[in-house]
Amino acid sequence: MRKAKPKKRILLPDPKFSDTSVTRFVNNLMLDGKKSIAYTIFYDALDMVGEKMKDADKAPLEVFKQALENITPQVEVKSRRVGGATFQVPMEVRPERKVSISMKNMVLYSRKRAGKSMAEKLAAEILAAYNGEGAAFKRKEEMHRMADANKAFAHFRF
Repeated sequence: MRKAKPKKRILLPDPKFSDTSVTRFVNNLMLDGKKSIAYTIFYDALDMVGEKMKDADKAPLEVFKQALENITPQVEVKSRRVGGATFQVPMEVRPERKVSISMKNMVLYSRKRAGKSMAEKLAAEILAAYNGEGAAFKRKEEMHRMADANKAFAHFRF
């Protein structure tokens, strides 16, 4: 690499929960630089999760964090060219990338969901991920299956 790596930007914690992971998620959720709208959507979704999970004694933020943990992949496959053939080589995911992938999948599959508002879709996806189901959870399982199927090429790791 010719240039030095760019410095990591420091994220400020969100106003309601004082949590930097929430800010990071909201940044992924945000469209066209409309951060206040993204925060509104996120907080509304957490309120809906809180209403649906009244019988459980968990806070909505804890449910969200557990849902993210449930859809976080541990391994992924990367293409590697060896002597004219391309192999799908299973590799461990860096911690920073794990979080990024899980948040992006949560937002992506929330947007694809059927529902009225984005807050409703996000709340439904959070609950689905918390219960170990939904599209984002399936995506993680699919990534793990691919890595497992290509375990034979693990010696090509770089």
